[in-house]
Amino acid sequence: MPHHTDPNTAEAGSLSRPPSKGDILFDTSFRWMTLAFTWATIFLLGYIVFKIGGQALPAISQYGFKFLTTTTWDVNAGQFGILPEIWGTLYSSFLALIFGGFFGVSIAIFVTQDFLPKSVELVLKNLIELLAAIPSVVYGLWGIYVLIPIARPVAEVLHSTFGWVPFFSTSLSGPGMFPAAIVLSIMILPTVAAISQDALRSVPLKTKEAAFGMGTTRWEAILRVMLPTASGGIFGALVLGFGRALGETMALAMLVGNSNQISLSVFAPANTLAALLALNFPEAGPHEAAVLMYAACVLLLITLLVNIAGAALISFMGPGGRK
Repeated sequence: MPHHTDPNTAEAGSLSRPPSKGDILFDTSFRWMTLAFTWATIFLLGYIVFKIGGQALPAISQYGFKFLTTTTWDVNAGQFGILPEIWGTLYSSFLALIFGGFFGVSIAIFVTQDFLPKSVELVLKNLIELLAAIPSVVYGLWGIYVLIPIARPVAEVLHSTFGWVPFFSTSLSGPGMFPAAIVLSIMILPTVAAISQDALRSVPLKTKEAAFGMGTTRWEAILRVMLPTASGGIFGALVLGFGRALGETMALAMLVGNSNQISLSVFAPANTLAALLALNFPEAGPHEAAVLMYAACVLLLITLLVNIAGAALISFMGPGGRK
């Protein structure tokens, strides 16, 4: 005669079952493996800083802080300054953050707040994520052959009409800050959109229902309740997107114009630290290589500070909003 066991009794027995030796061994191994990978990551980062810093040491001792505040880059005269590259790196990343941040957060709102059918949401989400898989050199070619020809007539109109405004004080003759920032904003879009979606989805449903219960419209609930509640995660997404933009190399090297100047005009050519390194290292002699290592240390420091700030913010605020 078959023996029937009460499912509730069986479930309760499995839940109260003490961990087996295999479970304990698996948990312990996983804990030690995680700890080992954590220390390996820290060691690898320290090793990278040690190697780059060691090779940059001769240039650091020779040029000192003046390297960060001067604008001349003359290999033959032995004069090096990266102030235009620091400006170009931060300016292009900031412009990209404005465009990419606005569209990334907007996409996150439309995907998570029931504006679209589920099937369309899924397609849009996958398309945005596919943008992260496109190589940066393809973005650079698209910028040269598609974006710049489209943007040039618009830039001419803005320059001829609003040329007295510093942001439009020059014309767009080809590669420049504007096409570089547009392409960069597309490249950071998946990061901003994905993390912002997670932040909005992690807001408890009862919060949104309570807002509707108070008589708010959909947009009032989004702007006054959902976005402020998820602001910590969204701000973390923007910071991480900014950090991603700082380190982009190939697309910027192809589009930014590689001009050693500081200008507020978005149509003027400029240069970035990553582009400077990518274009000068192949032909650099020992002395210039040390100087470029110094520039790499500056870029590494800027990127680390931004990413540490973003990670600390996400950890403190939580991915879905305020703690």
